[in-house]
This record gives sequence, C-alpha cells and structure tokens, in this order.
Amino acid sequence: MVKIIDLNINVKYNKMNLTVKYILAMLFCSTAICGCNDSDSVAGGNITLSAPSVTNLTHSSADFTSTVKGSGQIIKKGFCYGTTSDLSIYGNVLEMSSGELKSSLSNLQPSTTYYVRAFATIYNGDPVYSDVTTFSTKSETASDSLANYVSPTYPDDYTAISDWSNRSEWNLANVHDPSVVKADDGYYYMYQTDASYGNAHIGHGHFFCRRSKDLVNWEFMGATMKSLPNWIKTKLNEIRLGMGLGASSVDFTDDTQFGFWAPCVRKVKTGLYRMYYSITIPGTINGIGTWSERCFIGMMENSDPSNLDGWIDKGFVLTNASDKGLNYNVSSTDYANCYYKWNAIDPSYIITPGGDHWLVYGSWNSGIAAVELNAETGMPLTALGNPWGDISAYGKLIETRTMGNRWQASEGPEVAYHNGYYYLFLAYDELSVAYNTRVVRSKNIDGPYVGIDGTDVTNTGGDAYPIVTHPYKFNNSNGWVGISHCAIFDDGNGHWFYASQGRFPANVPGINASNAIMMGQVRSIRWTSTGWPVVMPERYGAVPQAPISESELIGNWENIALQYSYGVQRGSETMTLAADHTITAGSWKGGLWSFDSNTNTATVNGVELLLQREVDWEASPRKATIVYAGINGKKTYWGKKVE
Repeated sequence: MVKIIDLNINVKYNKMNLTVKYILAMLFCSTAICGCNDSDSVAGGNITLSAPSVTNLTHSSADFTSTVKGSGQIIKKGFCYGTTSDLSIYGNVLEMSSGELKSSLSNLQPSTTYYVRAFATIYNGDPVYSDVTTFSTKSETASDSLANYVSPTYPDDYTAISDWSNRSEWNLANVHDPSVVKADDGYYYMYQTDASYGNAHIGHGHFFCRRSKDLVNWEFMGATMKSLPNWIKTKLNEIRLGMGLGASSVDFTDDTQFGFWAPCVRKVKTGLYRMYYSITIPGTINGIGTWSERCFIGMMENSDPSNLDGWIDKGFVLTNASDKGLNYNVSSTDYANCYYKWNAIDPSYIITPGGDHWLVYGSWNSGIAAVELNAETGMPLTALGNPWGDISAYGKLIETRTMGNRWQASEGPEVAYHNGYYYLFLAYDELSVAYNTRVVRSKNIDGPYVGIDGTDVTNTGGDAYPIVTHPYKFNNSNGWVGISHCAIFDDGNGHWFYASQGRFPANVPGINASNAIMMGQVRSIRWTSTGWPVVMPERYGAVPQAPISESELIGNWENIALQYSYGVQRGSETMTLAADHTITAGSWKGGLWSFDSNTNTATVNGVELLLQREVDWEASPRKATIVYAGINGKKTYWGKKVE
C-alpha cells in the first residue's frame, strides 16, 4: 500500500477533477491486482473478457464461449445469466475454476429472451465482467416436447390411498359420472356423483369437485353441497299430499339414505356457472311392493367455481312425471310398466348457438326427454303443473331404445353441439361391467336423433349406433369395464374430450372388490370425415402431438373390434402393417393400408382410422405410443402401436 503524504497539486478543493482522481486510483491500485469495480467495465487491471458468443442454440439449451486476455490471478470464472440485463455473480451463474471459459446451459424456456455475460473474480479484488450478450431461445416443437415427454405415473389400483384422509393424493381416483367445465380462470373443474371405494366420501358433503390445468394432474377440492337441501322435504310432501298420500316418513336428517347423482355443470357466461343435480328419495310411493319414490333435479349457481362455498342452491327444477295419473300401485318389479314416464335424473344442460337453453334428462323408464329452460332463471320455460296430471311441460321424448317399453337400459344423456349437429351420447346397460356408450345426432336440439345406420331413435326407437366406448382389454392389463355416463367438453381451441369413470373387472387378483375401483378417465375425441365422434382407446396423458410419419406405422399393433356384446370385455389381436403397405397378420390379413399425414388418418382394409399420440398405459414403464379409433358400420375399432 502506498501512503500519500501530500499530493502537492495546486488546485482548489471544488475543482479537484479527473486528474486527481486518476492519481488517487493509481496510488491505491496495483497493476497486477485491481480492486476497482464497475459493472460496465470489461477489464480488471489488465484482465479483459470478451462478450460471450452463443452457439448450438435450441428451445431449451445454449453453449457459451468467452475469451480472457491479459494477466492476473483469476480465482473463478464463468457466466452470469438471466432474463433481465442486470447480471452479476450474485444471481444465476455457471462457474468454473480452470480451463477454457466455455460452458453449456440447459432447462431454458422456449421462445424466451435471455442475457449472458462472462465474469472473472480476481484475487483480492472485485469481479470483472464482460459486455452483455442477448439471445432468444427457439420455439419448442412438438417433436422436441415428445423427446422429453414423461408419462403419468399414478396407479390405477388406488386402494392403498382410497381412504378420505388420503384425498389429496387421489388425482382421478374415486370418480363416477363426471361433469367437466373449463372456467374463466383456466382450470377444468370436474364434479361427480357421490361414490367412492369403501364409501370413503360419506359424511363429507356432496357433489365433490376437483380441478386441473392439464387434464392429467387433478387437485381434489371438496364438496359443493354441504347437506340435503331443505326444499327436498318440502317439495316431496307437497306432491304426496296433492296425490292424496301422507307425508313422507323418511328421515331427512340422514343424508346417507339419499342418492346424490350425476351433476352437470356449464358456464352460462362470464361470472355465472350452473350445476343441475339429481337427488333420489329412498323408499316407495305407497309402502312395500309399489314403485320407487320419486327423484328430483335441482340447480345451484356460482360466480366462481374455485369458491366451493359460492354454490347457491336455487331449488326445485323437475321431478318424475307420470302418465298414469294416481294409479301408482305398480309393482316395483314390473319394469316394463313403470309408474313414471320420465325419470328425473341425469341432467345434461346445453345452450344452443342461438342462445336457447335446454335440459336433456332421464334414464330407463320411457327414455330421454328434453325440456326448454328460461335462460335467465335456469328453470323450465313453461309452468310444469302436477307431475301426475298434464305432464307435457315436463319435456318431449327425444330417444327411446324400445318404443312403449319402460325397461330401456339406457341413461346418462349428454348433449354437445359440433359443426351443425347436436350429438346425443347415451349410456347403455348396467353400470358395473356392461356399461357402454353410444351416440346419435340431430340438426335440432329436440330431435329427431338418428344413428349412423339410419335408425331414428326419436320417432321409432331402436339401438343407437355407433358405439363410442365398450368394455375392453389390451394385453398386459386387466382392462376396463363400466366405461360410460360421459361428459363431453372442449378446450376452446378445437380439441374435444370424453370423460367418464372406468371400473376394474371383478375378481382382479390381490384387490378386494376390484369392480368397485372407479378411476376417472379422460380421453381425446376425434371427428371422422363424415362428422361422427370417435374416442381414443387410451386415456389422455398430454402427449405432445409431434407429426406422425408413415414409417412409424410399420410394425405390430393391438387391434380391438368393439362389436357390441353384453358384459363382455373385447380383447385384442395382433395386426401387422408391412412396409409394402400390406397387412400381414390379424383379421385384416391380406388387405392393404395407406396413410394421409395431413389428416393423421390411416385407411386399413378400407376402414378409416384416426391416429393420435397417446400414453401406452399398459406398458411398464408407461410411454408414448400411437393409437387409433375408427368406425365401420356398427363396429368401432380401437388400436395401439406396440412394436
């Protein structure tokens, strides 16, 4: 250190200038070790760093190189980087103690501007910095994303976490009859029937909600209804007294006796959401042996679905309507002559492109009914009247499986509008195993609805086709049954989805009551060239949709023909597509195949199959693969690439 005795410079104090400052700096600083610091400096003593050059730039990584000139005792060196230009060694750094001033950085965000500068820390001095270099990462392609894709890992057998205390881990465990709506906050909200493995939900409210940003990872939120609405008892006894019956003897304080089924939630407009829900009443109309007591459809509203306490009950909407007057003494086993014409469960709410509001509802009994609603109140547009008198206001028939027979084995209607048609999705058969989904369509919300084979299910009745889902089994798995009562929704960007529960088949080894496993399942929907929806066979896993090349199709596939068979899990066969466009194994052996990369459509033995990247849920570990779905008459085909 140099001690200054006298500068001996004849200047006035207020005129000390850069000359004096320069002398002071020279006296206090050594040429070998510099203690000066200036964030804009490019030199330390005689150390100079060049602005970094950026090479090998991708959507997520970059290489940096800088040069060091001069001499000095460098302790550490490297690069400072970030998304703002105020860079220093106290922020993000890539550090090295020896070797070239060269490094790589990964895990960058795509389409993002970054800043980088080189640094060197000098012995007994402040760090030296280079000038700042600016660069922008490339946009991430679907192929980039696919290369780094990680499949969902949550287990299908969730019995180990089925207890209520583990609900934060459920994801899509314990889901039944889901309804999904995309809200203003960007979340998808899912609501459901009260059902769970081991009845873990009992005592914790009703119509549970969970939410997700990506349709893969779901956060369980809780109940939207705390207890049985008071209006249920009031309305039931009002109807019973009008029918000449006494007040109900049901214990209305015991929620466990009632069924809380099949909510349907829609966004009406910004800041307004409606939930239509079903509540079934225990017991029979008039004692043992007569037909079951009625059900009710009610409605709640909310301005913000993230607020579970924001659901405000608006009360009674509909109840079961009968065309038999007061002749209610029908045996509870006389299904074909059920007392009720319409069953007030399974509501599906739709707002037409013209702004009309409709409720489609019903199950079994006579079929499915549609009733127009008041858009402002959400209640029936026409006054209902007594449900045992003139019941015309309770709706009109839009679908029946068998005209005049009230043993329908169809329920769970869901209506969606797409490209000029209203599509009516229906759940067929019993729900534990045989459940399968059908779809018909109409130009009008109230019908007539017609299947792909020309069957008019509104005016003449009949089985609906095509099949959308069916019990199935790919290799290396137990497969799934009970796949129906669906929600149909889109993301606002042209991508459509199907959500339902799936059940394990009975007697899966190692799982007690395996058929009671109810896993929520979301699948992608594609639309055929003739406008019919097909549902992808594998569940949605947010697999990046990188372009599919023809060469990827060559090899072995598992092919399933979803030809209807009551309660039977349809298994798969191996189908091989050869490089010369022939089919060399499977039921279509000897046929030809071709591929249209513009539409991701393969034509295999004359059948149009729509291709998509999805998760191979049966692989261990799970991985991305290519799947297909297609329709040929009354058969639907599902498949996935396995080799």
